[in-house]
Amino acid sequence: MTLDARRIVAPLAAVAAIGTLASLAPASAAGKPVPSGKSVPSANAKIGGPLMASTGVVVNYPTRGALQLPRLPASAYVIADANTGAVLAAKNPHGLFAPASTLKVLTAITLLPKLNPNMLVTATKMAASVEPNIIGLIPGRKYRVADLFRALLLISANDAAVSLVQATGSFTKGMAMINAEAHHLQAYDVVAKVPNGLPATGQVVSAYDLALIARQALSMPAFMKYDSTLTARFPLTNRKQVPMLNQNYLLTQYKGGIGGKIGWTIKAEATYIGMARRHGVTLIATVLHCTSLQEIYSAEKLLNWGFAMVNHVRPVGTLVAPLQPARPHLTKHQQAQKARASLSGSLATSSSTSRTAGIAIGGAIAAVLCAGLVGFILLRRRSAATKKSAT
Repeated sequence: MTLDARRIVAPLAAVAAIGTLASLAPASAAGKPVPSGKSVPSANAKIGGPLMASTGVVVNYPTRGALQLPRLPASAYVIADANTGAVLAAKNPHGLFAPASTLKVLTAITLLPKLNPNMLVTATKMAASVEPNIIGLIPGRKYRVADLFRALLLISANDAAVSLVQATGSFTKGMAMINAEAHHLQAYDVVAKVPNGLPATGQVVSAYDLALIARQALSMPAFMKYDSTLTARFPLTNRKQVPMLNQNYLLTQYKGGIGGKIGWTIKAEATYIGMARRHGVTLIATVLHCTSLQEIYSAEKLLNWGFAMVNHVRPVGTLVAPLQPARPHLTKHQQAQKARASLSGSLATSSSTSRTAGIAIGGAIAAVLCAGLVGFILLRRRSAATKKSAT
């Protein structure tokens, strides 16, 4: 069960949520670093640089004037410069952990370019039966894709995530697209089983890969528009509109906050992606396996440190760029056809050029002959006129 929906922007509601979730967090974890958790080493641990294979904290402090990294109650994190791709500091960046609802960011950036925002999607029993479903989709009713994306990113609607995936043609097809997008981003640690991040056997991400996903999200205006919307209403039926408040209070309570996504499950604990911009510098903070209700505070501390030290620390790694689209492989028959087409085109061009040149030469010769004939006629007339004058 996810508790994302219980986290809201309004301060009073947030205080009430703290009381609810505090009883679920370990008593010894309040404000203190949690144990490392069960992190399986990643086979791609050196993606982004050799220091990214570390399971501890990695940072290159300057010789003087260093601001120490904050001590956070999280098993893994990354703070990176989205513009340059520089990883400023990290802890267990490739450690594999359950993603909770941060996986919805990958779902969104995968499907946004593929689904028309005005397309209507019929809610299925599968989507409506997700627990907790959050928005409460009604099987058989049609919903606009744009409204489903807003529900996905504002209130972390698990049922909306399933509907969006099914809008690709099938749940299986949609999940294949999501994992393919992770591969395209070189987020090789990601194994996505469900689009909403709810518990699923074998489903994992890393703090490093969440940073890659966040960097791609930052490059997509449609994502940033949905993700930064503070309030909206979801048309559940013709008569019922469900109010939605963005759960990510970084947007309203942190200077420069521009987006992000929170998550929570019992296994994952608190997870978070936070994005902020100040004075032209855009930073990404990702946090995994964090003490409940401490994830955004932890990200804020990382962002504060990052803005203070971005021009003073030597990067410990880099966020790799997405893969370039592969060129299609041609069979020998296709290669021969392409060669013949190219040769035919060359011959046609050559023939056309020769034909054009021939016409030009012929025209020039004709012009010379014509000029000579006119000159000859004029000369004869002048000679005749001279003889007549003489007689």
